[in-house]
Amino acid sequence: MAQNQPTVLVERIASRAVRIYSAIVLIFLISPILVTIPLSFNAGAYFSYPMSGFSLRWYEFVFSSVDWQRAFFNSLSIGVVSAILATVLGTSAALGLSQPQFPARNLVMSLLVSPMIVPVVVVAVGLYLVFAPLGLVNNYWGLILAHTALGVPFVVITVTATLSSFNWTLTRAAASLGAKPWTVFRKITLPLIMPGVVTGAIFAFATSFDEVIVVLFIGGVDQRTIPRQMWNGIRDQINPSILVVSTLLTLFAIALFVVIAWLRHRAMKAARSG
Repeated sequence: MAQNQPTVLVERIASRAVRIYSAIVLIFLISPILVTIPLSFNAGAYFSYPMSGFSLRWYEFVFSSVDWQRAFFNSLSIGVVSAILATVLGTSAALGLSQPQFPARNLVMSLLVSPMIVPVVVVAVGLYLVFAPLGLVNNYWGLILAHTALGVPFVVITVTATLSSFNWTLTRAAASLGAKPWTVFRKITLPLIMPGVVTGAIFAFATSFDEVIVVLFIGGVDQRTIPRQMWNGIRDQINPSILVVSTLLTLFAIALFVVIAWLRHRAMKAARSG
């Protein structure tokens, strides 16, 4: 018993050291974000400490600005449509890749996730060279297709991870009872993999909502999204309106992470109960 006491003491010290180190890393990562939030309430025309006063004037400016409203509508519409397309294509690809007899499985998987690995500027240049002759530059469909290509890898990865624990006996049993493939997918496969599908859709939407480099290459004046509008604001005039949008995007990202965490908890609970 006495010999175990030093071991327990070392484990406690190591555990506390890991917690302190994790807290330091967390503070280091989120401190730049936390610093910008108070500055969004600055009464002055520039974002600098010390603040000249507390005011909501820049929030009012953002919500009443036609440019910011158009940017929000563009980001929302492009993000929703591209997320839907990416979800359909990514889920279909993941279902195909989950089959053991799929040829060149690793090669196809590598190609599908390549937009996550290749630098975005390289992807943007490649998309521009392909889309320009097709007339898909400076229009909404070009941006939607480009953001779909960027979102598909997230859907493929999340759905593939969900399918790794999927019980294919259920689908074979349904097929043996005469159920058609679409019926099996709609009533058995899709409900069971829905947490992975929704998570992938959220990641695809967040990728589109936050993307700026592809928009700079392919989008035109009418397709300015929120990141593109922030980019122009930094170049043209620097005022706390950019920090207001940054704060709103931070809250939006937190909401998305909460939804993803809830979906993971629900999936784990369903797996334990099943």
